[in-house]
Amino acid sequence: MGSPTSSITVPTFTGSSTFASSFQQVLTKAVSLAALPIQEIQVTVNSLTNQQSALSSLQSSFQSLDSALQAVGAAASGSYSATSSDPTAVSATATASALPGTYSIQVDSPGAYSTAMSGSGSPVVTDPTTQSISSAKSFTLTVNGTTTTITNAGGSLEGLANAINNSSAGAQATIVNLGSNSSPNYQLVVTSTSLNDDAVELSDSSGDLLGTPTLGAAASYQVNGSSTKLYSDSPQVTLSPGLTVTMLGASSKFDTVTVSADDSTLETALSNFANAYNSTFSAVQQQTGQTGGALAGQNIVYTMQNALESLVQYSSGSGSVGSLNDLGLSVDKTGFMSFDASTFSGQNAAAIQQFLDSSATSGFMQTATNALSNVDDSTTGDIQSESTTLQSEITTDNTQISDKTSQLTIMETNLEQELTQADAAIATLQEQKTYYTELFQAEYPNTTS
Repeated sequence: MGSPTSSITVPTFTGSSTFASSFQQVLTKAVSLAALPIQEIQVTVNSLTNQQSALSSLQSSFQSLDSALQAVGAAASGSYSATSSDPTAVSATATASALPGTYSIQVDSPGAYSTAMSGSGSPVVTDPTTQSISSAKSFTLTVNGTTTTITNAGGSLEGLANAINNSSAGAQATIVNLGSNSSPNYQLVVTSTSLNDDAVELSDSSGDLLGTPTLGAAASYQVNGSSTKLYSDSPQVTLSPGLTVTMLGASSKFDTVTVSADDSTLETALSNFANAYNSTFSAVQQQTGQTGGALAGQNIVYTMQNALESLVQYSSGSGSVGSLNDLGLSVDKTGFMSFDASTFSGQNAAAIQQFLDSSATSGFMQTATNALSNVDDSTTGDIQSESTTLQSEITTDNTQISDKTSQLTIMETNLEQELTQADAAIATLQEQKTYYTELFQAEYPNTTS
């Protein structure tokens, strides 16, 4: 972005006359005077480059503030937590689409997976990375009557287990040691991935490689006091839109699952927003005043200040939350922001939603987003526009530097040639003077003048 031109170097004049040093002075002064316009332009380029660097840093700071703002919007759009009255029976998770309230579920049976293991009649495998229960490369895996061809190209027991797990055949393979540490006997365990009484078999050309399977069963449960028993082939069931429970164990009574708004996520987002605001505010302040940075006095600084002021001065004009102060975000006399969690926690959730409302054109989220985007957008923002203008000026100035440097080089060459010719002429005259002086003294040795 800066100028590629280095400092001006004055050529060394090597003459043979007694005026050679004077000619060097003439050349030095002429080049120095001719270089002054180049140096002035270079100073301008350096200043513009510093401004551009400051803009880049500020744009990054504003974009970080924008990201913190969007995190507030995401947290405000819906963050819920789900708790269970008996975590040993069920666990629960809630998404933004969940409805706050209480739900009940009784797990009659958490269900079981069908499983089968090799062992009886299978070769002893002491190293599952090189050995296997079968030397075959192709196997047939059957889960509840559905067959899948399994290819074990590597030939090891680990390779066979990995091939089963990567087959999407409705089964999962593990390896267990039926022996001791000193005399291991690794065997294959194949388990269905559904809670059902699915039969599990694995065979090669010689026959079935697994023992008699232990059949599983579907999970059974009841919801919200209903006597209707429901069944699931997965421990996870959708109890309500956005609410998923995992059945962990049987229970003798209905367990309560409570879905409530999770303020901790929004509280953290607001605290992070205050920190990001302070970082950006400080960066802008460093560009103001007599000791300000490269952008001191530039209109773009006032534009950025106005954008920040529009955030802290926003007021919705209705509801119990009408300003950032009501959210616990306050700005002191120096312009820095702080977050008071106690003020935030004392507010009504609906009022907070109404104030932030990212869907409304007049809500804080949309207003603040527009204000920041107008400044930091990497394509159309004020900072990018100012940086583009600076780059255009830098390019123009660098072109002038290059042109003037070429002109200076030509002047140096021509002047050096002229001085060389003058020096040679003077040297010749000095040699002639010396010759005739010596000749005169030889002819008239007693003459003193």
